Amino acid sequence: MMDAVWKPLLGGALIGGAVTLMLLFNGRVTGISGIINSALVKPQKDSGWRWSFIAGLVLGGIILAMTNTEVFSNTTGHSLFQTAVAGILVGFGTVMGSGCTSGHGVCGVSRFSIRSILATVTFIAGGLLTVTLVKWFL
Repeated sequence: MMDAVWKPLLGGALIGGAVTLMLLFNGRVTGISGIINSALVKPQKDSGWRWSFIAGLVLGGIILAMTNTEVFSNTTGHSLFQTAVAGILVGFGTVMGSGCTSGHGVCGVSRFSIRSILATVTFIAGGLLTVTLVKWFL
């Protein structure tokens, strides 16, 4: 029971701290899809910090996988292929929508951006609809 409360709370605090540090020291909003897109698809002159950020995400995942393997166990009931395709579609959608949950949901909502609030509500509604349809039809 305590893990169900403390782990998400700790994760949220770490995400909030990370985006705050990015804004304070780099002057940028932390949008993961935008950072990855501008590093891979549309390289910028100042890509060094983007690649450092991506390396930190990957390294953090590797460290977590090595120290707590149960975090990466597939509990979705779907194959790894289905999960990968879903992830790619989410990434494509975030680029089309000019932002992702981290950019709009964490950074934009905290700045009271109307665009980000609407985007976050749309993400949540889309997620609920998708889960409902998948549960009923797949």
